[in-house]
Amino acid sequence: MAATTTFDAVIIGAGHNGLATAVHLAKRGWSVGVFEAKGEAGGAVKTREVTLPGFRHDLAAMNLSMFAGSPFLREHGEGLSRHGLAFAPAAHCFASVFPDKSWFGVSKDPALTMARLNALDPGDAEAWDAMMQRFGKDAPHIFGLLGNVMPSWATARLIWKAWRENGTAWTLDMLRFLTMPTRTWADAHFRNDKVKATLAAWGMHLDFPPDVSGGALFPYLESMADQAFGMVIGQGGADTMIKALTGYLKELGGEVHLNAPVAEVMHSAGNASGIRLADGRTITARRAVIANVTPRVLFGTLLPGGSGNPAVDEKFRAFRPGPGTMMVHLALDGLPDWSAGKELQDFAYVHIAPDFAYMNRAYGQAMDGLLPEAPVLVVGQPTTVDASRAPEGKHILWIQVRVLPKHVKGDAAGEISDRHWGAIKEAYADRVVSILEHHAPGTRGKVLARAVFSPDDLEEENACLVGGDNLSGSHQLDQNFLFRPVAGYSRYRMPMGRLYMCGAATWPGAGTGAGSGYLLGKMLGGA
Repeated sequence: MAATTTFDAVIIGAGHNGLATAVHLAKRGWSVGVFEAKGEAGGAVKTREVTLPGFRHDLAAMNLSMFAGSPFLREHGEGLSRHGLAFAPAAHCFASVFPDKSWFGVSKDPALTMARLNALDPGDAEAWDAMMQRFGKDAPHIFGLLGNVMPSWATARLIWKAWRENGTAWTLDMLRFLTMPTRTWADAHFRNDKVKATLAAWGMHLDFPPDVSGGALFPYLESMADQAFGMVIGQGGADTMIKALTGYLKELGGEVHLNAPVAEVMHSAGNASGIRLADGRTITARRAVIANVTPRVLFGTLLPGGSGNPAVDEKFRAFRPGPGTMMVHLALDGLPDWSAGKELQDFAYVHIAPDFAYMNRAYGQAMDGLLPEAPVLVVGQPTTVDASRAPEGKHILWIQVRVLPKHVKGDAAGEISDRHWGAIKEAYADRVVSILEHHAPGTRGKVLARAVFSPDDLEEENACLVGGDNLSGSHQLDQNFLFRPVAGYSRYRMPMGRLYMCGAATWPGAGTGAGSGYLLGKMLGGA
């Protein structure tokens, strides 16, 4: 490690939000040191050859559309481009397959999407067009809300402006929409069950089965944004953004220290003063200690004596993780031959989540501690978008299994008897591959190698993924907006002076947009 032991800001964790804060502060003249427990930066945004040489798999996050459209990139994009940031656009964004060997998908070309909708239900095509028109009106206000500190005068002004421009009825409709379950929203706009299921699958990404309040927002934004702007993944891997962030940070004079686990946050007189590393060394912070970790890590480990406010500390420690996930990475000899149609090979994502009942059943079984008989599968096909991730003629699949229990009490299918993830992950991955095989016969025979990351493996890879929760906390309404992570502490300031938190556990939540990192950077270093 370099000799530097004092910085203006010390940042715990080299995930993309912590790196975004570091870049912004360094650009404003702060001295910044980032300290990461693992041997590589990235947090949940990492790319690695986990199956065979030459096959580059995104370990967790794959979709970089939020980063590509982020305010952070608009400000810092020139510097990041100098350090290799590059995106691969997907012309065909996402689709779902159904038991009758049909499919529906959203492509960037609206004519293609509209043709598919017309084939299913002309009325739904009209509804989609109307929703796209409304999205143009809604988007500036919704993205403005997501891009402001919660609460803040900027947020208040945004709401006031939206009301002045659109009127009381629109404002009340929008507030109602933000609390709406996915099913209610989908039923209000569309008639075809396949269209509804295709959109609702996105709610499962953020801990929203179809009937949970607040679930409509993400499916709406994902589907409309993909239609309007398309989807992008990282050229060569999602880690293109991490390499660019670390490279640019070093150009600005910041430091990134790997294999440097933090043992505790030091403090005196009610203010955070620095960190103590696991090897005993101390690093002093003149102006801020920033924890890019989950509340459980900060208040359960890094503040062994608490913040000085026991009641608030307990609320942070009670912050609820989302359900677990599993990642199954496949190196393939060829893309899946989808029974529903060869066109599906062109899509970045294919969901296996055919209806509301299927999603609710998988979610309910996981909440009961059971291995779902048929989990929701998010099948990423990155090499159809970016062939550089695998040797010529070969492919990879990125399969995210939603959702799973951290502590297994049983198997809903009655087939797996063990209760420990280390012993059962391969057997459950076999179930996942069998579900895929049902929709794409012959896929199993194309598998050259696979790597399985259970919920326990994901947490071992990144302590913030508690129980395999890649969201860093459920996004249901009691832990979102003003309540993320804890009511009264949504503005990144912790109940100790000079101590701050950013990351997916803070507003505006999970995703690759670097929202919390950028907002915190602006709050401390100026816009």
